[in-house]
Amino acid sequence: MASGGKLSPHVIVVSLAIVYIYFSTVFVFVDQWFGLRSSPGIMNTVVFTAVAIMCIRNYVVAMFTDPGRVPPSFAPDIEDSEHPIHEIKRKGGDLRYCKKCSSYKPPRSHHCRICKRCVLRMDHHCVWMNNCVGHANYKVFFVFVVYAVLACLYSMILLLGSLTVDTQKDGQQPEGSYRTVYIISGMLLIALTMALGVFLGWHIHLTLQNKTTIEYYEGVRAMLLAEQGGNVYSHPYDLGVYENLTTVLGPNILCWVCPVSNYIGSGLRFRTAYDHPHGVFKTTTTTTTTSTSSSSS
Repeated sequence: MASGGKLSPHVIVVSLAIVYIYFSTVFVFVDQWFGLRSSPGIMNTVVFTAVAIMCIRNYVVAMFTDPGRVPPSFAPDIEDSEHPIHEIKRKGGDLRYCKKCSSYKPPRSHHCRICKRCVLRMDHHCVWMNNCVGHANYKVFFVFVVYAVLACLYSMILLLGSLTVDTQKDGQQPEGSYRTVYIISGMLLIALTMALGVFLGWHIHLTLQNKTTIEYYEGVRAMLLAEQGGNVYSHPYDLGVYENLTTVLGPNILCWVCPVSNYIGSGLRFRTAYDHPHGVFKTTTTTTTTSTSSSSS
């Protein structure tokens, strides 16, 4: 893609932060608390390393995975009775068409001005991995944030535990270099834990409703318009909590925390709340606003 998979200042900052937190956690916090050669030290090093590896792997996969490209030949089939949902422009009621890409937009897709193309089921453009978060890499991105929060919490616990041990040592003070490591690590971990924790909570909220970030804000506008007209707006892709989770994270619960997404389909069509389980469908349309999306995480 145009911008994904390339080094950027933001990606370098994330990489340096991961390396710093890992080495300070293992070679300072674990060593000061348990000793690296002790059984508790080895166990904590192995567990933290496993979490760090999963965090890094999901980050790399999300960064280098194309989020979803609209096929040049795509055209909505308004006569397809099996897929009655077609998103239209709020003004005019026309089928969504991207003038920049000169092609129709599939449901839930949006144009990213940074990547300079339309992205399937676009959530946002993430500057911290220099790639869009969309249909093909949203699950991996979500799992990365989960492991990042776990790693930060784990590191924070080890930091506090090692400080407790140091204060109990009579007449012994941490070396000056370690004191600097503790201060920098503490400030970094507090900031990251709070920011990533809020961010994870937000995406859990979105996942439980099968929404993207863009769809959330579009839904707010649609809800206000519906209320003005005396109607009630409901998100058409909300299938219920369990179905929403399996749609985003996959049907196999054991694979929810793994960087795999071979179940996602083409990203051109999605199940909706209007689909009848016995094959009888209600024809309707969803309204969306036309926008050029480039929000960043």
